[in-house]
Amino acid sequence: MKKSVFRMLALMLSAMLVLGACTRGGSDSGAGSGGDAGKTETVTLKVIMEEVPDTDIVLGMLHEFHQAHSGIRLDIEALPYDQMRDKIVASFLAPRATYDLIVVDNPWMYDFASAGYLEPLDDRIQQAGGAYHYEDFAKPLRDIAEVDGKVYAIPFYNYALGLIYRTDLFEEKGLQVPATLDELMEAARQLKSDNMAGIAMTPQRGYKVFEEWGNWLFAAGGAIQDEAGNVVLDSPQARDALAKYIQTYNESAPANSLNWAFDEALRATAGGQAAMMLSYNWMLPTLNNPDGPAGELAGKFGLAEVPGGKAVLGAWFWAIPANSNNKDAAWTFVHWLTSPEQDTKRVIAGGAPVRDSVMDDPQVHEQGFGQEYYATVKGILKDASPLGDGPGAEEMIQAVGLELSAAVSGQKSVDQAVADAAKQAGEIMSK
Repeated sequence: MKKSVFRMLALMLSAMLVLGACTRGGSDSGAGSGGDAGKTETVTLKVIMEEVPDTDIVLGMLHEFHQAHSGIRLDIEALPYDQMRDKIVASFLAPRATYDLIVVDNPWMYDFASAGYLEPLDDRIQQAGGAYHYEDFAKPLRDIAEVDGKVYAIPFYNYALGLIYRTDLFEEKGLQVPATLDELMEAARQLKSDNMAGIAMTPQRGYKVFEEWGNWLFAAGGAIQDEAGNVVLDSPQARDALAKYIQTYNESAPANSLNWAFDEALRATAGGQAAMMLSYNWMLPTLNNPDGPAGELAGKFGLAEVPGGKAVLGAWFWAIPANSNNKDAAWTFVHWLTSPEQDTKRVIAGGAPVRDSVMDDPQVHEQGFGQEYYATVKGILKDASPLGDGPGAEEMIQAVGLELSAAVSGQKSVDQAVADAAKQAGEIMSK
């Protein structure tokens, strides 16, 4: 997920944040297998995370964890997204792991797990018992973490997409929330004015255009892969979705926005230069925050499921590298942070939810962002699907995004772009 805007929204972390002492244990110390009574050795977990607001929230919770587990400290390296994958893979291949605990973006999951780079977690989840309530994590998130019948990761936060729109403008024009692509296109046309685009879009080539257009594909009744994992992009539905996407870009998006990604779409929407955008569901509280980027427009934004109701699903997960020397301690932290009790605190603090019970919790509604918001997010997650699930997903996403961009920019016809995208995707994911 190319999310450089997170760095604008987050409290910028230093490249290396060291918390606590830095004494590493031996092979797999076991300091995290239950209480720390009688332990004299401190285990320091080297962790890699992305520079995002959810990382800041985790950092704010560490003091409580350290109080409960005095024998474990975390050394967290927070990096921009584009720097993470190479460093993680280098750690996998090193004789001695650099990282004891990592966060994994969903397109990486299959390749990392199938290569033997991640520790299976089934036994640890089973030993955690009913109080951990693993089945409480939203099912589409659990499905991503399962590869060849084994669980390799625990959901951290979601970035599934929803429709963010100006409620005041919809009311002023008597518009209903769009339920179909045609309704979305018509709303964008009606909302466009001399001073405002009807919708801010993200046609930047590669990941961004595919991430946005995937929602259009689902709304048109198309799919990226079938239930067996075969690529099924070459379809009439894909052509219809791409033609409508291009038409809406030409009719209703901001001028000269062909290279826009999330950053630019957010600024346009927050600044009143666009009335809608398809974006990450957790952006609603950010836009409605009086101290946030929308300023005086805060409070005038709503969140709905994308037209058609099936969204592109993105998510980050906690995973333990197979070559980590401190697997027990790493699991102790993951188990603690993702437990129902701590996950409730994380979401109240602003973290993107992953547990159904947390999204249903009246305490979360009251102290967080309201019942309507969490009910909408739960609805988005219920029927959401990743851009790719299987071998080479990250490479496939980039390849398809290049073809889609070529169509939006007029370099290729819709028919040719869809055919080429499907061909490349099939070749990549069948290697």
